[in-house]
Amino acid sequence: MESLLKEADLVRVVRRGEEITTRVLEAESENGSAILSVDKAREEVGWQEVERKFNDGECVEATITGHNRGGVLVEGKHVDVKILEVDRSRKRAIFSEKALLQERRESQKERILQELNEGEVRKGKVSGVCDFGAFVDLGGADGLVHISELSWEPVRATEDVVKVGDELEVYVMKVDQDTKRIALSLRRLGPAPWDTVLERYQVDQLVEGTITKLTNFGAFARIEGSLEGLIHISELSHNLIQHPKEVVREGEVFTLRILKIEPERRRLALSLKRAEEI
Repeated sequence: MESLLKEADLVRVVRRGEEITTRVLEAESENGSAILSVDKAREEVGWQEVERKFNDGECVEATITGHNRGGVLVEGKHVDVKILEVDRSRKRAIFSEKALLQERRESQKERILQELNEGEVRKGKVSGVCDFGAFVDLGGADGLVHISELSWEPVRATEDVVKVGDELEVYVMKVDQDTKRIALSLRRLGPAPWDTVLERYQVDQLVEGTITKLTNFGAFARIEGSLEGLIHISELSHNLIQHPKEVVREGEVFTLRILKIEPERRRLALSLKRAEEI
């Protein structure tokens, strides 16, 4: 039986003897020939392929050809998208690049969570900052550097230490597989001030200290970063006092003498009245 191709299908030149896929529009016309369509066949094959990939959860490569109020129109290749819906009756397929990117990122996060080991050092990029710390992208999974883990020095604001886009190394403190959370640290890349305190200070040494807190039994003074020591109330003045506020106030800076250093107990005994002694 001879068959006729629709004129619109002849836009694509075909050669004698070439095998092509067509769809039958009319099994037999008035002159006895079947009417076939290459475009309709390609459309059917395309729908079948989209449905197969939708059912298998595969992504599609597409090229943006236009847009409307609902989004952009795609066909062909170049843009990776996830198939969200296929409706043959309405000749509609809905795709999402965002959903695919999110799916891939979740996969990357799972991989990184399995690879990470507590105690190791990783390279990352600061992806966000907030009042309580900074988020660092480790290559597909974000970990949090809490503000208390940014520096051994007191930190008022996260932005004082890191900014979005900064590339840095971080110490992996904890990996929680159940909650999918990663705790990171910047300050633990170096030794804690207490670990090396005996290398920098010695008993009877004079140091400058800033009063940080007053209590009934004395005043605390910071001499470096997170290094704080106690000035017992009996070491504040040669005179008898009832409360440290009679001698010092928070924020004031004094010259102090170191009386005792106990690194293992994280304790430092200081004296204000003995700082005047020769």
